[in-house]
Amino acid sequence: MLLKDILYGVALSAVSGHTNIMINQIHFDSRRVEMDDVFVAIRGLTSDGHEFIAKAVESGVIAIVCEEFPELMVNGITYLKVENTNSALAIMAGNFYGNPSKNLKLVGVTGTNGKTTVTTLLYNLLKKAGYKVGLLSTIKVMVDTKEYPATHTTPDVMAINKYMSLMNEEGVEFCLMEVSSHGIHQKRTEGLHFTGAIFTNLSHDHLDYHKTFAAYRDTKKRLFDTLSKKAFALVNIDDKNGLVMLQNTPAKKLTYGLKSYADYRGQILEKQFDGQLLKIDDNEIWTKLIGDFNAYNLLAIYATAHLMGLDKMEVLRWVSELETVDGRFQYFISKNKIKAIVDYAHTPDALKNVLITINALRTGNENVITVVGCGGDRDKSKRPVMGHIASDLSDQAIFTSDNPRTEPPMEIIKAMETGVEPQNTKKILSIEDRRQAIKAACKLADSNDIILVAGKGHETYQETNGVRKDFDDYKELQEALASMDK
Repeated sequence: MLLKDILYGVALSAVSGHTNIMINQIHFDSRRVEMDDVFVAIRGLTSDGHEFIAKAVESGVIAIVCEEFPELMVNGITYLKVENTNSALAIMAGNFYGNPSKNLKLVGVTGTNGKTTVTTLLYNLLKKAGYKVGLLSTIKVMVDTKEYPATHTTPDVMAINKYMSLMNEEGVEFCLMEVSSHGIHQKRTEGLHFTGAIFTNLSHDHLDYHKTFAAYRDTKKRLFDTLSKKAFALVNIDDKNGLVMLQNTPAKKLTYGLKSYADYRGQILEKQFDGQLLKIDDNEIWTKLIGDFNAYNLLAIYATAHLMGLDKMEVLRWVSELETVDGRFQYFISKNKIKAIVDYAHTPDALKNVLITINALRTGNENVITVVGCGGDRDKSKRPVMGHIASDLSDQAIFTSDNPRTEPPMEIIKAMETGVEPQNTKKILSIEDRRQAIKAACKLADSNDIILVAGKGHETYQETNGVRKDFDDYKELQEALASMDK
């Protein structure tokens, strides 16, 4: 493909060399470049691609895209200067793969919690409706029925366009995509053609990256600001940030909610551990998904499916058939009648919502035992808050490791302990080893008690000092309770 065609739409501030040349691939990782590739120098959090331009040249690249020309410029290589290489890469990736998002009905879902549930269940619903569907989520990537492993909530921009190109080849009509604040900030969604966007909610998360809540909120908002007039912007009106998302969007503005007047209105009529009865647009449906947060998720799914052209009554039927997503309030009951729940709740708001849901469903005669930790090398300010919530809303809380990464696990746990109020100190245990913490919870539980293991959900690994070892909360909980049932 000609370099000048790949650069279509990229604002170039300076050019040294020729653009009427054939290129092989685009890379932003200097370790992957080969002969006749283009290397795009990206400034990251821990490294700067500009430092690896010389290495890319040694590997045979034919062109360099950068924000600053290097001191040594090699003859025969084209150097292209741009204001922002992340933006340039996004446009180049789209051009390289033929801008595949234009051929899809692409819906982006953003918010602190609910992204994976909404995208995954929308994928499942549209499959039930007989469509070919694509999915880009935290858990997996789906090109209709073919599955690929997911590496990030929002993949890098080259991978996004590659997967969407494959979707085009497979005749996929709809694509559901999780859109993270990191992905927006790093321009991974720039140049994509969205049919619509959904805002679920906003709460404390990723402040290690964005520094302030306002910056985190405004980054999410950019997804809606860049929608076209033909697109729809659907927001949770019960979250005060929902209206913020709609402020400057040119898209059609729509709302959903359980408490406020909204375009799509829902109501919880009955709650049980095996599901809940909802009223959506004056129609009652029973769903297997539990909790207020899932009522919001299902309402967003219903609204989106309708906005994408599906019949309301058919959508309600498919909504009632949806099953929970792996690691999202996933539960079973042991032979000893202990209710065991695994949930991805790794933010204060998500943990609070899950525990409020559990406490609303309990009879009052059983204990709630929560196993929870906080990830290392991430937002430290939420650790005391998580400790406070777990100890305040549980009868017993066990603080443990949750992907400590490069931090000492006990330092993370001690930070969680600082959030525990004096009256709750007797309710907590701190056990560094996550497997032992889960076993301890099972030993403490009596018949009819409820165990919540929070934080990792669908993840099947534990990361410590750069090493990932197999670890699945759901399997660990099953095995620990099974050993007690014997």
